[in-house]
Amino acid sequence: MTCLCKQIAGNDIELSPTCIGNLWIFQGLAPDDVQALAKEALRKKMKKGDTVFMQGDTANEVFLIKGGRIKLTKVLEDGTELMLDLRKAGDFVGENMFSEEGEYPVSAVCMEDTLTCGFTRSQFEELVLNNPTVGLQVIKTLSERISWLTTRVGNLAVTNIEDRLYKVLCNVAKEHGEQRPQGVMIQFPLTHEDLSFLIGTHRVTVTRAMKALKETGKIILENRRLILPSLAIS
Repeated sequence: MTCLCKQIAGNDIELSPTCIGNLWIFQGLAPDDVQALAKEALRKKMKKGDTVFMQGDTANEVFLIKGGRIKLTKVLEDGTELMLDLRKAGDFVGENMFSEEGEYPVSAVCMEDTLTCGFTRSQFEELVLNNPTVGLQVIKTLSERISWLTTRVGNLAVTNIEDRLYKVLCNVAKEHGEQRPQGVMIQFPLTHEDLSFLIGTHRVTVTRAMKALKETGKIILENRRLILPSLAIS
């Protein structure tokens, strides 16, 4: 039987082989429970620029990105918008549903045509009641996310803007890159404004740092895609 995600996506969106029923939070579930969960999952097909959820919305759903890419942004009190993270097919968004805060602290916006597959808080709570190991898996993975964020903060503490920008580009390339003969290519365009949010500096400063990285051969710009020649991914 054709996967429902494939039926909805058609030929428009390249899908991740990861199924919501095979994610870390469902390890240890009986096969029948996994199949039932996948069948009941909420699937949404969205266009580039569509919003998955807005900062301040009630955190009532969590989503697997089945295909496409999503950026997470946050608007500060002074109106400044910061890009905090990029998520690719196979990643999760909406983890704040697992907390008691009640609201999404960030907005999630599609960077390209996207298909999500998710479930609600009530579905998750029922799973935890019936399968306590699911709750333990959530705690473990959220702890790993905290460690990742700590590393991210460390990158932002690097005072040299060129080094800071290069570290961020390496992280993005490892998550969203494709190995090419010239190096690792980031598979979507990143504007200087996007990069300024990611490294916490002004766009003009990013422009100067990008020029310096190009001149030293650390990055190559080809058809609006960035390539990191010295980086390799398995």
